[in-house]
Amino acid sequence: MTKINALRRFLLACIHPASTSPVHPSTTTATATPKKRLSTSLRDDLDDPHSQHHDNQVEEDSSEPPTPTTIAPPSAPPRPSKTMVIGTIFGHRRGGHVWFCVQHDRLNTKPALLLELSIPTSTLIQEMRCGLVRIALEFKDDSPESELSRCPLHSVPVWTLFCNGRKLGFAVRRKATDQNRLMLKTMQSTTVGAGVIPSGFGSGPGSGSEELMYMRANYECVIGNADSESFHLINPDDGPGQELSIFLLRSR
Repeated sequence: MTKINALRRFLLACIHPASTSPVHPSTTTATATPKKRLSTSLRDDLDDPHSQHHDNQVEEDSSEPPTPTTIAPPSAPPRPSKTMVIGTIFGHRRGGHVWFCVQHDRLNTKPALLLELSIPTSTLIQEMRCGLVRIALEFKDDSPESELSRCPLHSVPVWTLFCNGRKLGFAVRRKATDQNRLMLKTMQSTTVGAGVIPSGFGSGPGSGSEELMYMRANYECVIGNADSESFHLINPDDGPGQELSIFLLRSR
C-alpha cells in the first residue's frame, strides 16, 4: 500500500506540473552588466612631462627679443647715371657750322641742350669718313668760387673745342630760335636717320637759302658727376659702325 501511494504521487506530479507564475517581459527587465573593454586609443588629456618641458622652453625662447644683425655694405664708388636721349647734328652744306641738339622727347621742340660748334660742316664730314669722331668740350675755371664752377654743366656758356685731339675753336651754348623749333618740329617723326632739309629751315638768320644737312640718332647720355657728361652715338643694327662721342668736361 505504501508503494502504491508513492507511485500515485509520482504520477500525479508528472501529469499536473507545479504552477509557476507567468513571466511578463515588461515586469522583468534583465539588467545587463556592461562589459569592460580595453581602449587602445591614445589619450591627449594626459600631461606629458616631455611636451610640457618643450612648451616651457619655447615660451622662454620666444620671450627673448631677437638680436638684429647689421651687415655693413662694402663701400663702392658711385656708378655713373645712364639715360637715352635723341641727338641731332645739323648744319648747312656750304659755309655753315655744326650744331648739336639734345632732346629728351622728340615731340618737345624745346631742346635740353643746344650748342653751336665752330667746326665747319665740311670738316666734320671729312672726320666722320674715318669712322671715329671724338669731340671734347672743356671748360677750365681758374676761380673755384665763381658761379660757373657751381652752376649746372649745361649752363656753361662757352667751351674750348677739341676734335680728335686737335683744338679747333670754341662751342657756344645757344637758345632755340623759332627756326630751330620749326626744324625740330619737321623731324618729329624721325628718330634715327640722316638727310637734307630744303631751304627755308636754318640755324640762324639769313641762312634760309641753303639746304640743311642733319644726322639724327639715339645717344647714350652718361653723367659721371657734376663736372662731366658725355653723349655716345648708338648705331642701328643695319647701319655702319660710326663711332661719335661728345664729352663735356669742367676742370678746376
